Amino acid sequence: MSNRVDFDDYTENYNKLLSDSTRFFSASEEYFARYKVDVVRRQVSGTVGRLTEYGCGIGRNVPFLQRAFPGAVVTGSDISGASLDIARRDNPGVLFFQEGADPAPAEPVDVEFVAGVFHHVPLAERRGVARTLFDRLVPGGRVFVFEHNPYNPVTRRIVSNCPYDEDAVLLPPAELVGLLAGAGFAVERRAYCLFVPPRLAALAGLERVLGWLPLGGQYWVQARRPE
Repeated sequence: MSNRVDFDDYTENYNKLLSDSTRFFSASEEYFARYKVDVVRRQVSGTVGRLTEYGCGIGRNVPFLQRAFPGAVVTGSDISGASLDIARRDNPGVLFFQEGADPAPAEPVDVEFVAGVFHHVPLAERRGVARTLFDRLVPGGRVFVFEHNPYNPVTRRIVSNCPYDEDAVLLPPAELVGLLAGAGFAVERRAYCLFVPPRLAALAGLERVLGWLPLGGQYWVQARRPE
């Protein structure tokens, strides 16, 4: 694996790099944020008091999380201080904290949202990240983790050509499930996603029935901290 990417170097042009990498699927970088948040919203019933995004980057998912979970206190964390500066600028009133530098809020959360983070975490540190996610949840709380699908050749090509994915080591669903289970989570569901580009809206319904098929651009895992 290459040296770990410093995301401070990509804060100002992160969205453009994402758009350039995924333009064949969707010209809007917001599409992916909305899509993932919608997945989580469909899986969560009841009131959510506190929600956090682990690895929030520049905070582009935060407005979608706020709209999907009105009334929830939404927070975010990341290892990149420069990214968090932009997140704070663009999301006034939201608490953001830097992993490894700032203390995490003491109150545990009901839902954790983690999108495209684990493939950047060095292999030796992945168990620790899974345990951190476990420790920050209330009993009965849930984590939703989205990752690139290593079985999809288009995804692998995108990752290999993306500057901020230089350090990426993709992990198959079974590995992510093992990490979460090893941290104490009860894994409830996993599914592949991002099969149909938004320009083919008439086929969007297929997304919900093809979760078993390992050809989606990404996959997600839902896990619960036992009560």
